[in-house]
Amino acid sequence: MRLNGKKILIGITGSIAAYKIPFLIRLLVKEGAQVKVVMTPSATDFVTPLTISTLTQSPVLTIPFNSTDGNWYSHVDWGNWADIYLIAPASANTLAKMANGLTDNLLTAIYLAAKCPVLFAPAMDVDMFMHPATQANIARLLSFGNIQIAPQIGELASGLMGVGRMEEPEAILQILINNLRESTSLLGKNILITAGPTYEAIDPVRYISNHSSGKMGFALASEACDRGANVTLIAGPTALIADNQGIKRVDVITSRQMAEACNLYFDKSDITIMAAAVADYRPIILADQKIKKSEKTLTIQLEQTLDILKNLGERKTDNQFLVGFALETEDEEQNALKKLKEKNLDLIVLNSPSIDGTGFGHDTNKVTIFIKNGEKLEFALKSKREAARDILDTIFSCVHK
Repeated sequence: MRLNGKKILIGITGSIAAYKIPFLIRLLVKEGAQVKVVMTPSATDFVTPLTISTLTQSPVLTIPFNSTDGNWYSHVDWGNWADIYLIAPASANTLAKMANGLTDNLLTAIYLAAKCPVLFAPAMDVDMFMHPATQANIARLLSFGNIQIAPQIGELASGLMGVGRMEEPEAILQILINNLRESTSLLGKNILITAGPTYEAIDPVRYISNHSSGKMGFALASEACDRGANVTLIAGPTALIADNQGIKRVDVITSRQMAEACNLYFDKSDITIMAAAVADYRPIILADQKIKKSEKTLTIQLEQTLDILKNLGERKTDNQFLVGFALETEDEEQNALKKLKEKNLDLIVLNSPSIDGTGFGHDTNKVTIFIKNGEKLEFALKSKREAARDILDTIFSCVHK
């Protein structure tokens, strides 16, 4: 049984596609899963709690307090219980509530409390699904790290043909199996990740830096931690907050401090992902006082900073996997491949600021991955959390070849 002992929480919302969920529950139970179900009040118009509780052998929740058995069911406890939370079918109304943090029912309250991966399977008429409001809500949920089980094209309850038909139970089962396998794919691995920019001081109030926000590195850290890794995140100056308490965060400011931190943690790392945008140059002389505006021009002499990535590439052992990033504005592929070889990397991730929605500060990214064996993988524009999944999936497949 592929899901033996796994705890799966299903949230059912008010959609005709709710009729598919009893079939899904039977498949999950056959695979050895423990299944609990929470329903919105409107979902009970489409499938009865009695049917669901009979299949799951567990109480079905619609409200926190059950007057029949006198029990109070905590949304926090249910959110912590699950290994995965599947919201299916996910109506347009519930997607809007999830995207905006509204908790006027138990299902969405559990969603906000859940610490496990959350998957949602939209089901609605084609015009509702394609409406800009629904698409914006889905995009926001994806940016939170949630996973969409995309609806299929087919005949809808309205009689129309189009996208909006919830995925079939057999396909959802396989998606859950794959996701739960991925959720432990890095269990016990020590992963070192760098993120954000560095600041190289000119005087007490000015510095040289770049526009890196750290979002890609933080997304990688969160995803790796969710997959069971022991994550150390070395972060340059950024306002971002790590959303997973299991991440060990080390804050630095300068390239020298980042190099020192990398040297401290690198030898014990199984996988190192250098996503930070480290300054290539720093001022030779740091002024003691603020430089006053006087002359029409000002010359500042710069010197190269330590090439942290190259240094780690020279030190890494056969048991370590080293990943670099390349943000290029010209000859992108050639420069990325040159960096891959010269710095002794196992894999390099290329992204380009010339593509809309990519580069510093964006919540989305479009990456191309080059592996040292010559393989090239191109991915579509996605949220940075989804891009992080693609990168970690690729690393996992390389490490386990």
